[in-house]
Amino acid sequence: MNKIINTKDIVNLTKKLRLKKLSIVLVGGCFDILHIGHIKFLKKAKKMGDRLLVLLESDEKVRKLKGKNRPFFSQKERAEMLSSLQFIDFVLLLPTMKDDQAYEDLIRKIKPAIIAVTSGDLFLEKKKAQARIVKGKLEIITYLRTPSTSKLANLLGID
Repeated sequence: MNKIINTKDIVNLTKKLRLKKLSIVLVGGCFDILHIGHIKFLKKAKKMGDRLLVLLESDEKVRKLKGKNRPFFSQKERAEMLSSLQFIDFVLLLPTMKDDQAYEDLIRKIKPAIIAVTSGDLFLEKKKAQARIVKGKLEIITYLRTPSTSKLANLLGID
């Protein structure tokens, strides 16, 4: 099976994983310019369960969150980069989500055992609520002091 999936595939995939009694660790983000902070976060998240599923934000959402010059790489390119990492099992291409309810509905379909976030996550309270909805655990991974994608882009003069 291809590691890059879309929302119409997610119900069947997660059902199969649960039937095999495999736990799903869920993370999400933009992952525009992949850097060491991303890698360490994703590796730690993977160690928390059997399968690591990355929710990858749409280009439109990245622009909304990060600015008009972003993303530097399209969602498909970012997915290809992430899927090439051994420890990532699946990358879910998110459509542009209209509101918090759309994210909640998706989390209900996935039913992850764990939602992993970094300390200081801007959406921490929403993710705590999502974890409660599916009776999963929210795990906070200590934020690493590495330059963010935005800082790297600024240093390189491309943002």
